[in-house]
Amino acid sequence: MTPVSDLSFKKYAGRIMATASDLRPIPVTNETLAILQKRFAKTAAEHDRDGSFPFANFAALHEHGLLALPIAPEKGGLGGGLAEASHVVAEIAKGDPSTALVLIMQYMVHAGAKFNDRWPRHLRRHLEAEAVSRGALANALRVEPELGTPSRGGLPVTTARRDGDGWRISGHKLFSTGSPILSYMIIWGRTEGDDPQVGYFLVPGDSPGIRIEATWNHAGMRASGSHDVILEDVAIPFDHAVDLRRPNEWNEENSVQVAWMVGLMGSLYNAVAQQGRDWFAQFAQTRVPTNLGAPLSSLYRYQELLGRIDALLLNNRLLLKDLVRRTEEGAPPPASETLLIKYLITGNAIDAVALAIEATGNPGLTRNNPLERHYRDVLCSRAHAPQNDSILTLAGRTAFNQR
Repeated sequence: MTPVSDLSFKKYAGRIMATASDLRPIPVTNETLAILQKRFAKTAAEHDRDGSFPFANFAALHEHGLLALPIAPEKGGLGGGLAEASHVVAEIAKGDPSTALVLIMQYMVHAGAKFNDRWPRHLRRHLEAEAVSRGALANALRVEPELGTPSRGGLPVTTARRDGDGWRISGHKLFSTGSPILSYMIIWGRTEGDDPQVGYFLVPGDSPGIRIEATWNHAGMRASGSHDVILEDVAIPFDHAVDLRRPNEWNEENSVQVAWMVGLMGSLYNAVAQQGRDWFAQFAQTRVPTNLGAPLSSLYRYQELLGRIDALLLNNRLLLKDLVRRTEEGAPPPASETLLIKYLITGNAIDAVALAIEATGNPGLTRNNPLERHYRDVLCSRAHAPQNDSILTLAGRTAFNQR
């Protein structure tokens, strides 16, 4: 694995700076997305093999304004909603799913302005301006060794203590997607004392006291740079505590935020499954066993399997289309229903690729073929919080409470 300290975005980003007068909405066409998809696909297997981070992909995304897609046009962004964002994520995921995963985190941060107004306005505008001008990326870092995933409850161990006119942040974050390239880390932590507040602290990624440990050696999404981030007495201004609340005030579910998360994640993993489906179809059409004298696609078994795969992926597309439509119309489903959509889409995507693996046998699991990479990547869909048991328990509890 390439040491994080050896990785640099500067050599890619220097040529794509923009002046304020140059900032305007950039139309994103399907042709542009197809070009990026093809470019990213050329290096996806290499990054997967090495566990290296695809810095050049993000320079290309910035060149086309895609790192600022959810930001309003008057602020230099593209003004895209969930429909545009999910489409972009799906197309990028067909080239490199790890790049699409980091892009989702960027979109969730900036789309947050649409469903969370608790941040200081000047800091939100600063993040937006940085994303537009130089492609600055941000992500919320929540998971910890002791806490695990915050979706299951508990207070973070990461602590902020008051220090004069600011804060000092110390803690350890796991699975920090995009960590090698993050300009801003939005740290989930608690204040010191017996009556702590819990929430987010905005920490510039180049702050003294931040250390990235290259621990990410996962089965799938290997190029996402989801390493450990260690914060040791990191100083930030007082107003960088951007959203602090009492612990019980974080129990509220924001249906729009959940819809964006499921819509984007669902689009990513459905796209991975679609790539697996396409490889299987090509394999069956071109593989001609000598004892058969015809392509495997001529056999009833392979025709039936492809039909089953297509049924699963059609179901996903319909679920995603309905979720996006309802959210864009301002009436997203309740969070418990939206999370059931995540459960269904991820299950369908995994099953679709598993069927292709089953039908192809050894060729499907050979490292030289992309199907085994698609399978490893799609399996990661179930690792994103909330996991299936939490989703189903919430759905059942909600249903009983409605009786």
